[in-house]
Amino acid sequence: MLVLVGVPLALVGGVASCVASDMGHLPGDAMEQVWDTPYDKTAAEYGNRAWAVGDTVVRSRFDAVTAFDARTGERRWEYVVPGRAEICATSAAAGSVALIGLMDAQDGKGCSTVAAIDLTNGRELWRTSRLPGGGDPEDGDDVLATGAGLAVVRDEDEQWNDEPDGRTRPVLPGDQAVRAFDLRTGAPRWRAAVPKGCLPGALAVSSKQVLVVLACATEAKLAAFDPADGKERWTVPLGARRPVDPGAFVSFLSAEPAVLRVQEPAQHGVNAYFSFGQDGRRQGEFNLGGGEKAVADGKVFEASVGGVTAYDVETGKEVWSSGDWGAWREATALHVGRGRVTVFTHSRKGLDEFSVYDSATGEAVDERTFDRDTDPGATELNALFRHEDLWIVARWDKGAERPFSAYRTW
Repeated sequence: MLVLVGVPLALVGGVASCVASDMGHLPGDAMEQVWDTPYDKTAAEYGNRAWAVGDTVVRSRFDAVTAFDARTGERRWEYVVPGRAEICATSAAAGSVALIGLMDAQDGKGCSTVAAIDLTNGRELWRTSRLPGGGDPEDGDDVLATGAGLAVVRDEDEQWNDEPDGRTRPVLPGDQAVRAFDLRTGAPRWRAAVPKGCLPGALAVSSKQVLVVLACATEAKLAAFDPADGKERWTVPLGARRPVDPGAFVSFLSAEPAVLRVQEPAQHGVNAYFSFGQDGRRQGEFNLGGGEKAVADGKVFEASVGGVTAYDVETGKEVWSSGDWGAWREATALHVGRGRVTVFTHSRKGLDEFSVYDSATGEAVDERTFDRDTDPGATELNALFRHEDLWIVARWDKGAERPFSAYRTW
């Protein structure tokens, strides 16, 4: 009798456990939502960024910067953009300070003001003017950088993009266009000694040097400047076997170590990631596809439809791979820290999943199922932060979104 009754009960229990696991309701194998911030209005294509500072998460959009308590999701403060101005550029945070660029929404001249914001309380520390060059605000996130106690600003001149005709000349020489200020006070520090004949592009600051992409007469280069006085330390070509087109799109994936994405406009041009040492020596080359990317622990990580892959930052060689997830599972957010690689994934066959790997070996450490979709109706999240036992995602899009949501294992 015990056997006749026990076996069916065990089968039912096993099936129930599998269903609960698949639905994100099995303790020890699930992720639960802890809090949500209220829906925000439709965002613009520019001015969007998220930061985590201590026990505060902060969201920037075109009209305001808003902070929330990382434990509860309650709003702490809001910096409202003055008048009819709009946020058109942002920087990463150094300590508790980040930079925002402001533009007059009516004159269309681009980011003509830079303000430094203390992310712990929303207080504006200082502001200065910049030459905007009439640039598109959607391309404005490479004109501001922070690090090494500095705020670095790149000025622009709209004549830089025009062929010289003898009547109009650039007002701003390229060798005067990169300026550094004290991060907390705004006191001017220096102008970078950009090589003559070169125009500065994307900026990044590491703990030991200021990095600037240069568009020179015949090719694109990478230059490093001393954070103490702005003097040139080294300048190297971006290309290895052949020069990179000076009109190539170049952006920083990481400042320390320096990892850049290079996209040439030509059909057969370069479209890859490159790493450089502290002395400017060219190191690894990475042919990465779509998906989420991060640099940490001496590696470049990519999470995509094919799974998670880690590459050695100096050689470009694959170190480990998690294995193929299958086309039905796609990475939506990636975080690397504390020796772990954490990935949020969206599944076309079920609920979203949470996976953790050892960053050194790729060994699977944890895998869980969310009890609901982390980003309904979309395929990616915009940032992922960790605070104590919480995982906090940031979102912005053309539609109404919740700026932050927090989850934890249970």
